[in-house]
Amino acid sequence: MKVEDITSSEQAIALEDQHGAHNYHPLPAVLKKGKGVFVWDVENKKYYDFLSAYSAVNQGHCHPRIVNAMTKQAETITLTSRAFHNNVLGVFEKYATEYFDFDKLLPMNTGAEAVETAIKICRKWAYEKKGIAETEAQIVVFENNFHGRTTTIISFSNDEGARKNFGPYTPGFIKIAYDDTHSLEEILKENKNIAGVLIEPIQGEAGVYTPADSFIPKVKELCNAHNVLFMADEIQTGIARTGALLAVCGKCDCQGHCERQATYSRPDLLILGKALSGGAYPVSAVLADNEVMNVIQPGQHGSTFGGNPVAAAVAMEALEVVRDEKLAQNARKLGDLFRSELNRYIVDSSVVNLVRGRGLLNAIVINDAEDSSTAWDICVALKENGLLAKPTHGNIIRFAPPLVINEEQILDCVKIITDTLKQFEK
Repeated sequence: MKVEDITSSEQAIALEDQHGAHNYHPLPAVLKKGKGVFVWDVENKKYYDFLSAYSAVNQGHCHPRIVNAMTKQAETITLTSRAFHNNVLGVFEKYATEYFDFDKLLPMNTGAEAVETAIKICRKWAYEKKGIAETEAQIVVFENNFHGRTTTIISFSNDEGARKNFGPYTPGFIKIAYDDTHSLEEILKENKNIAGVLIEPIQGEAGVYTPADSFIPKVKELCNAHNVLFMADEIQTGIARTGALLAVCGKCDCQGHCERQATYSRPDLLILGKALSGGAYPVSAVLADNEVMNVIQPGQHGSTFGGNPVAAAVAMEALEVVRDEKLAQNARKLGDLFRSELNRYIVDSSVVNLVRGRGLLNAIVINDAEDSSTAWDICVALKENGLLAKPTHGNIIRFAPPLVINEEQILDCVKIITDTLKQFEK
């Protein structure tokens, strides 16, 4: 069977069900084409994409500049491994470290790999620089975190669906409540073996849970005071999604580059993925200054595909598009409009309790139990009305369109969402 033989959604879904592992529960939409903020299914129905591949497609589907960079490089050389140098990687590393204002970059492929990389760097720094006894280092993490699904990461997850029956689990993590700096301060005072604090500036998978404005700056302050590495997982929140280049920049009114803003809580380890590639090719990275990154020596960490020429070329163009098209500014402006319009609707709504988010990373909380089907049913109805979104944590619907969306389109989408919600009002 060839791809062109797939003529219906039912046929494609049946093939996946029969021949693929059942590790996802997708909405019943079989997509074959994407352009900008739109995607089309195999029956040629057009939809607004309000998930953006979990914020990987911030620059819009098939952005011509990113596709051109990928194609041009793929026609030249695609992979050298790290056994040899290539002529693109160093250029990318220089570009990205200057873009984000760090000394060094370690490239990987996926977000989970980047998180694992940061954990390894943090532990090695703790033993060689901070003087913690080997194997005694601990990392503080937060409840309802989502950093991936590798064995190490699920070891400190409280998502039983991702965790149960995958043990034994990796030790070395202390979990506390999110948005709770008092508990963090107590742990840092009492435990001298803390190497780092790993955090999502906004918890995406947990339903776009946005902490108090003071939370991230206070975490940074405590890390500095106790010689602990502040590790920011910006895989989903970074690259302009929240209205600034990075979510740790806070609610500043910058031009998308917040390194010199007073509100910038600069991480010791910055973890990036997803939109670093514009959704075109897997690429992730960890950035740090020399004092931290130089603990990694040859043979201690790596990846055959990490830093390959195609990924490097794609990432540079993806970042250039963010800057040239002012996507952080667009996300900030249209995110404010989106929340304002939805908040006007929910004043008289019985089905939506809350609208929350920052920039164009937003969510609505459905007035029903987490184990109800209401949020899923609303997403199916949204699909029928031409907009694709997905529930998370049962009763929450995340809305994250490509950042190239314009005001007319965002208002059209608000109408689709509110008209759909009206079908569920009591």
